[in-house]
Amino acid sequence: MPASHAQHLSALVREVEDFVSTAGWDQPPQLFALVPTAELVQHQPELAGQVDQAAPLTPIAQDALPQDDLADALAGIMWPEAVHGCALAQEIVVLPPEAEAALPTGESRAESDAMRRIAAEHPRRQEARLVAAVLRDGTTACVLRLRGENSEEDEFVEHPELAPNLTDALLTTLR
Repeated sequence: MPASHAQHLSALVREVEDFVSTAGWDQPPQLFALVPTAELVQHQPELAGQVDQAAPLTPIAQDALPQDDLADALAGIMWPEAVHGCALAQEIVVLPPEAEAALPTGESRAESDAMRRIAAEHPRRQEARLVAAVLRDGTTACVLRLRGENSEEDEFVEHPELAPNLTDALLTTLR
């Protein structure tokens, strides 16, 4: 896998996070199709001035996801071949490692809901926005913006394996 794919995807993930952040916090999850820029401009020349034509891929915001379970919504998505990847931006709650280790583990929806309630009420919780992206070839990229008291205090963490369950779910939509 060429390093340039990973670099381009990392830059694209930061671009998606920047775009989503313009709407502020408390946003629903947002899904983006990643399409080849050259093909997009070829089929829709009116977009030429609105996209970075030097970028190999352009994120295209999709319709709002259903308000129910995100995993169920992703399980129902199948992208056409023209889509080379996808990205998802979602707000999450991050706990310190010792608090996360104390959470009950479970796979049922009720157990997952209970874990979310516990995390949301934890005194050391931190709000964050996670953007994860994948390409058909398996390349992944993730960025996490930890919400500070003001935007200047926001912290960023970037690593391709930040959210393996989410990137796996996104990869499944491309198969």
